[in-house]
Amino acid sequence: MRCPHCDSTEVIRKGVFLREFRTVPVGNKPVFLVVPVHRVHCRQCGALRRARLPFAEPRYRYTRSFARYALALCRHMTILDVARHLGVSWDVIKEIQKTHLKRRYSKPKLKHLRRIAIDEISIGKGHHYLTVVLDLESGAVVFVGQGRGADALNPFWRRLSRSGAKIEAVAMDMSPAYMAAVGKHLPKAWIVFDRFHVMKLYNDKLSDLRREVFNEATDRLQKKVLKGSRWLLLKNPENLDPDREARRLEEMLALNRPLATAYYMREELRQLWEQEDVLKAQTFLESWCDRAETSGIRMLIEMAHTIQMHRWGIYPWYDYPISTAALEGTNNKIKTMQRQAYGFRDQEFFMLKIYALHETRYALVG
Repeated sequence: MRCPHCDSTEVIRKGVFLREFRTVPVGNKPVFLVVPVHRVHCRQCGALRRARLPFAEPRYRYTRSFARYALALCRHMTILDVARHLGVSWDVIKEIQKTHLKRRYSKPKLKHLRRIAIDEISIGKGHHYLTVVLDLESGAVVFVGQGRGADALNPFWRRLSRSGAKIEAVAMDMSPAYMAAVGKHLPKAWIVFDRFHVMKLYNDKLSDLRREVFNEATDRLQKKVLKGSRWLLLKNPENLDPDREARRLEEMLALNRPLATAYYMREELRQLWEQEDVLKAQTFLESWCDRAETSGIRMLIEMAHTIQMHRWGIYPWYDYPISTAALEGTNNKIKTMQRQAYGFRDQEFFMLKIYALHETRYALVG
């Protein structure tokens, strides 16, 4: 026997008591191990502890093999189904899974990071957010922070500085808080503004322009055509139904010149990321901004100014063609997981599940 505290062999037995452990069932029959456990007093450190058991963790009433069996079932069943099958409470299976996740994913390795994506996700009503950092090469979540903005990333920067990772590029939206944080902690990394967020900003402004045109329209025919046409403007032309949606869009654009100009300018802006190299992209963007500023349409002028202020984060895309698309897909998985579980009471367990999301290869059905 050895001391559980200092591993010394200079121990004195101080009594024996029986402990009962649940182990792997035989068929549908539950199996229990009743084991005499010695209490030992260490002469070296003075501790009075129970002797360590090779087949069970301290303070748990089930064996390691039972935990492994429950984890294997959790890959194909819900926690509730596993608990009912094994005849234990939901909390026991959840604690087994949480312990496993904490052991494997509580501190992801950051040394290998080269290209990352940063974004936030809403996890419930009342402005509850999580800030997620994704490794774009492996697809694994390497950090989950409480809240949104620069403060949520502070624990990540501390761990990153200790890891010695050399970040080359960061994909993100045009958030001033993220820009300041990345510029401060990763001065040598290139910031790449996500193309989908740039186009989303344009689509939001295009929707506002359509609303303004509808409110200012005096012609009943024009109001009728504009009403309920928001999604026609936001859809890509290749996704429109040629018989119904495309014809209605042409009628709407023919009735309003500013709206038509803004729509076709958006289709041109999508070609910014299709140029052969960064020099041609610079020429293309300068030409687009000049035409937008001379159009006389306030929405296009504002968009041109915004793009000119952030073009330094658009051009690096040609050296580092990355985006937050993979992170948006991960955010959808997080929302799906949260919806399937009807929410998580344990926030730490929820965050650990997010860390393990890239290895999830099953769907909860039935």
